[in-house]
Amino acid sequence: MQRVAVFGNAGGGKSTLACRLAALTGLPLHVVDMMEFRPGGARVPQDEFLAAHAQLLRRERWIIDGFGGAGPAWERFARADTLIHVDLALPWHYLGVTHRLLKGLFVTPAGWPEGSPMWRSSLSSYRVIPLCHRHLTPRYRQLLAEQAGAKRVHALRSPGQMREFLAAVARETVTRGG
Repeated sequence: MQRVAVFGNAGGGKSTLACRLAALTGLPLHVVDMMEFRPGGARVPQDEFLAAHAQLLRRERWIIDGFGGAGPAWERFARADTLIHVDLALPWHYLGVTHRLLKGLFVTPAGWPEGSPMWRSSLSSYRVIPLCHRHLTPRYRQLLAEQAGAKRVHALRSPGQMREFLAAVARETVTRGG
């Protein structure tokens, strides 16, 4: 596990999972939202984002959390040796966005650009959840099925499975001595 793509619908806990995974493995964590948006929420020019993303993919070790558009995401999936799809039931995603919104009233959530507009971003996430579920989630599931023989693939379908996955990585890290 050297190049890890963490992806899935909004509010599913991808950033929390990726952060914990980075702490366990020592892999550098890169959050797509932090690459796409400046502090305050202004979007980074697309060519600048794509260049930074391409440079990141050339590195040998990374965890990349997020989407960033179909082109960059599928490039990332091709380069990754480990694919982690956070694939929760829809109510969990709505609950996650709501939790992030409420938390964001007091502190900037992890992986969130400083000073980004929480209300506007949360409304956008609420709109994206059913669209992602309808259009991207089936493609993500197909990707994992196709890549199961070539890469490490993980479909995490509940908060319990996310905890179990992290516990397994922690045991593996201890066993390897690292």
